[in-house]
Amino acid sequence: MTAEPSMLAEVEEPTAGLDQQICAKLVETSRLREADMARAERLHEEQPGSLVALMTRLGLVSERDVAETTAELLGLKMVTAKDYPETPPTDIELPSRFMKQAHLIPVGADEKHVDLVVSNPQDDFSIRAAEMACGRKARLHIGLASEIDDVVERFYGAGRSAMGEIVDNIVDAESSNEDDVEHLRDLASEAPVIRLVNLIMQRAVEARASDIHIEPFESRLKVRYRIDGVLQEVEAPPARSTAAVISRVKIMAKLNIAERRLPQDGRIMLRVQGKELDLRVSTVPTSYGESVVMRILDRQSIVLDFNKLGFTDALLDRFLEVLALPHGIILVTGPTGSGKTTTLYTALQRINTPERKIITVEDPVEYQIEGINQIQVKPSIGLDFSGALRAIVRQDPDVIMIGEMRDLETAKIAIQSALTGHLVLSTIHTNDAAGGITRMLDMGVEDYLLTSTVSGILAQRLVRTLDPQSREAYVALPEMIEECGLRNLTDADPVTLYRPQPSERTSTGYVGRASILEFLVMNDTIRRMVMQHATAGEIHDQARADGMLTMYEDGLQKCLAGVTTVEEVLRVTQES
Repeated sequence: MTAEPSMLAEVEEPTAGLDQQICAKLVETSRLREADMARAERLHEEQPGSLVALMTRLGLVSERDVAETTAELLGLKMVTAKDYPETPPTDIELPSRFMKQAHLIPVGADEKHVDLVVSNPQDDFSIRAAEMACGRKARLHIGLASEIDDVVERFYGAGRSAMGEIVDNIVDAESSNEDDVEHLRDLASEAPVIRLVNLIMQRAVEARASDIHIEPFESRLKVRYRIDGVLQEVEAPPARSTAAVISRVKIMAKLNIAERRLPQDGRIMLRVQGKELDLRVSTVPTSYGESVVMRILDRQSIVLDFNKLGFTDALLDRFLEVLALPHGIILVTGPTGSGKTTTLYTALQRINTPERKIITVEDPVEYQIEGINQIQVKPSIGLDFSGALRAIVRQDPDVIMIGEMRDLETAKIAIQSALTGHLVLSTIHTNDAAGGITRMLDMGVEDYLLTSTVSGILAQRLVRTLDPQSREAYVALPEMIEECGLRNLTDADPVTLYRPQPSERTSTGYVGRASILEFLVMNDTIRRMVMQHATAGEIHDQARADGMLTMYEDGLQKCLAGVTTVEEVLRVTQES
């Protein structure tokens, strides 16, 4: 492992005020809230030691954020899990107990220096002890204490990870009676099980996952994270811990652990690594137990900015023109998980002014927005979309947002609201913008009502975005230019596209996601076609003739701009 030498003198003595510098930087980069920092400072007066370490223990800030900030401030290299070598350096030996206590590990050496990954560069005593034991000066790198401990165990221990060590302490539930609810409750309340479930959630947050899937099978328990829209399997507990793990999640979500025959939905509010998280929990019975999916909603990281979501300037201008209309219906369409709700929230945020009363009906309410009245539907007590809509039209709203157009009754109330001077925003499940029109007609909406109310339909998908720091440019082959129709979108010669390259930030070369979109604006020509019950394909062709860029074309533009790759666009649009 190569590394640039760093002068140990810079960090030999505990850096005066380094804790305060780290805290200030964390606040500046929105990784730490000022209120949380003030709370930690009050506690710090009673508990001597490092303020940053105290905040990490309290869960006010993540271990990774602290490590990255420390590395940046000290000009040291950040080492992540994938950067560690497969085997330890052969000519360096340190006691594993010492390395675990000090959270440091050697990862390479030359004649004069040893590359030392440390979690706390201010721990002068441990660093000097390691130098003396190795007989060489240390070149410091920053790592996460948990990852360092895992590597120490892999290099010098029995090869067990942090999860493996926790599992060793879990009582074997395989032979226990799973119908004994009290036994399950006791099992799920044991400290190792609590630590295990917390570790699964913590690692999901560190990996920027949007969903956690816990799936039992005949001989194993599978854990998968959905990262940037793609499922990735991760380290999972053994099958014998299935009952304990799933029961623990159900207890946290306030679900009935005795009921394993019916699907259940719940919610977990918790703080992980300084982030306020809202986990939506869903369980369904399968052949080998209950499958659990947790949707992670990070309220602090939601981006309500059209440009960051992927709107181009030309498309945004057209969308804002329609959004500025005093009445009508704007539909956002796409499959589950395509970012429709975030787009609607962004639109609401744009028009959220003191002069407008905005009411939403959602299932569930994903993010709270100040100044907007948000209603959570509860079908169990009879409060469904249509029932809530009938009530809120008497609340004198200017703008109504409906989470989803699910049935004819909901659609009729939405249309009636638009006809009586309200702006209505909603979602519908179709493959493209033109399909939204035919879907409404199929639901039973009269064509003349549709043409009188619908102002525009926005279709979208999410593609993974390239890490701009590591992406690699390449010249597109003539065959690809011809097949994708890139000449219609650029005059550049040669045509440059980009491919992902692994980096320190991500092993896939992708970081985050952006929307690819198409926006169909209802004009007189399309209204006439709707009255004549034209097919979705005919409406789509007319919209293109009127200047609409398809999702596929919008995606290719983002490929040319280096935002994403052709493979990603093809993956979500399924076009050739």
